[in-house]
Amino acid sequence: MRTRVKICGLLQADDVVAAANAGADALGFVFYPPSPRAVDSQQAKHLVAQVPSFITSVGLFVNASAEAIAQILQQVPLTLLQFHGDESPAFCQQFGLPWIKAVRMRPEINLLQVQESYHQAQGLLLDTYQQGTPGGTGARFDWQAIDKELRHEIILAGGLDVSNVTDAISQIKPWAVDVSGGVESSKGIKDHAKIAAFMAKVRATY
Repeated sequence: MRTRVKICGLLQADDVVAAANAGADALGFVFYPPSPRAVDSQQAKHLVAQVPSFITSVGLFVNASAEAIAQILQQVPLTLLQFHGDESPAFCQQFGLPWIKAVRMRPEINLLQVQESYHQAQGLLLDTYQQGTPGGTGARFDWQAIDKELRHEIILAGGLDVSNVTDAISQIKPWAVDVSGGVESSKGIKDHAKIAAFMAKVRATY
């Protein structure tokens, strides 16, 4: 099975093109103003216009209001929503688009219960827990904490880069991996050589 790849936190049109050309399956745009990778509606509209056919455009939200999300969707043709906060299943479901739910991995997390609660999601994205930071920490969590019966279904995030993505795929065999800081030269600025190297490692690992 081929491992899918989402490259997140894109800010520049040439980075969108580079990620698409390298073979990314999904590209993520962050609608969370405190993030150094945040975009507004106008920026995102321009960036999403660069996304070729058959590549998913993902909008990442953190405890945004329904009104704010609806307003963005009127301007930006996103194809998947990613909820990274404390959003309820009912909240996530209301926008008429496929969605995924991010889970920040803490010791007390029961992933099987989370999956049951968010069963309408297209998938769970597992990220590193860091107090006060909803994502993009650049740190990895203990992959062995992932329930074995869920490993083939999850999207694995958290500190992935060219040095560890081979181990991540070999050990967990996730449905997809998600990378942001691991393919950057600085926050929000993607390094095209790192993108190509990351994608090569993913393609070479089964």
